[in-house]
Amino acid sequence: MGRAYYIKNNTDNFTVKIFEPGQEFRLNRTLNGKVVSGQGDFSYWIEKLSVYYESKTGMRFFPGTLNIQLDEPYDLPANVMRLEKEEYGGSVSVSIQECSIFGRKAFILRTDGNASDNGDHPRTIIEIATDVKLREYYSLKDDDVVGVKLN
Repeated sequence: MGRAYYIKNNTDNFTVKIFEPGQEFRLNRTLNGKVVSGQGDFSYWIEKLSVYYESKTGMRFFPGTLNIQLDEPYDLPANVMRLEKEEYGGSVSVSIQECSIFGRKAFILRTDGNASDNGDHPRTIIEIATDVKLREYYSLKDDDVVGVKLN
């Protein structure tokens, strides 16, 4: 088996990183989209279930999410963290994917209903939770373009 080559554009020059056969690597991906207003439902549930989210992520979330409208639907990987409805005696399970926004550690939260197109949001909306109110901290408003780096 030969070598695999990964080429990354670093502004004006190119970096070539060589991986040996069997060596694992991941390509970091950034989702770009526009800030949109949400319904405010996650703020209630993040506050109510803060102990559960903190035990999963190691972070105490600000009670609310930043909603981002993507151009294309995004499906979370199958191997992400999960808050199962049985864990807290509820009716909604949530997938939790680590990411970063503006270099700040954050998490994409997606209910099973939204993941199956039976919820409040299409799969083109991602909801970002972190330890601060992102709209205020970064002076964001609707239609601002932001990038979310997947980990």
